[in-house]
Amino acid sequence: MFPFLFSFQNSVIVILIFLLTIKLYLEITKGVCKSTKRLDGKTIIITGANTGIGKETALDLASRGGRIILACRDLKKASVAKDDIGQKSGNYNVLVKKLDLASLASVRQFAEDILKNEPKLHILINNAGCGGIKQQYTQDGLENQMQSNHFGHFLLTNLLLGLMIRTAEKEQENARIINVSSDANHLCRSLNFEDLNFVRDRTAGTFLAPYKIYGTSKLCNILFSIELANKLELHGRAVTVNSLHPGAVYTEFGRFSSIVSTIMTILVSFLKTPKEGAQTTIYLAVADEVANVTAQYFRDCKIAKPSKLAQDSGMAKKLWDVSETLVRLESYEKFF
Repeated sequence: MFPFLFSFQNSVIVILIFLLTIKLYLEITKGVCKSTKRLDGKTIIITGANTGIGKETALDLASRGGRIILACRDLKKASVAKDDIGQKSGNYNVLVKKLDLASLASVRQFAEDILKNEPKLHILINNAGCGGIKQQYTQDGLENQMQSNHFGHFLLTNLLLGLMIRTAEKEQENARIINVSSDANHLCRSLNFEDLNFVRDRTAGTFLAPYKIYGTSKLCNILFSIELANKLELHGRAVTVNSLHPGAVYTEFGRFSSIVSTIMTILVSFLKTPKEGAQTTIYLAVADEVANVTAQYFRDCKIAKPSKLAQDSGMAKKLWDVSETLVRLESYEKFF
């Protein structure tokens, strides 16, 4: 009995030491944006900014004097977030505008509003996203996660690109596009451009489908960033495009899936807070040292390597062409 007890106690101690080591490593390697740069006179759009890392990003950039536009689907929650950001930052130059990425019509209406009422746009942060939700299709006939995470942002960015280029050229300072991706891009082992809606995928209709689709959408975020950056450089335009992994963050993201929510609850001690998760986004938005950096993937405020698939420029170009078709990008909406 005593040898067993001793062995059990030792096992517990070893496990605790292992867990504490992981926790210490995660704490040490967390990226922190140390830039004190002000954003007075700058206009910033952040999608999905009423909660989580999007809200924390908005709060930080508002504290730097920026004009913040919260692009959100839920106007009630966004209004509450706006008031909270204003009170905490002391900057009440915060606006709320309706944007439902799962509706291409909503994306076009939002962009039309921006182009009509905003003379400048310096930073676009494509932050909104969902994950782990049941496979379903939008009114546009696109898979919901794919549209919310990739296609919607693809269309939005294209529609606002001209305004960002004009802003950058007029002020002689690079505008910045930041796409929030995830290391979940490693979950995607291949891309079937004939079935980006996962109608015929072997996981379709199974419990695995939502997670494969999420990984695919995050891969698309990176490939989209690479191709857009390449196109902008080719045309000599003063706009940078980068993507990032925010880390494993404890947010309301778990609301999309009971499985994800349960896992996040169990691992909460090892997850970043929303403020910590927002650091790399903030870094890419303000740091002078990345003002001319483009087509890169960041993690913890440093350049990192995504999956091998995410580094394939040929695949990035193909995704662009297919995405143009699926969002029905009109000739007058194209910059390139």
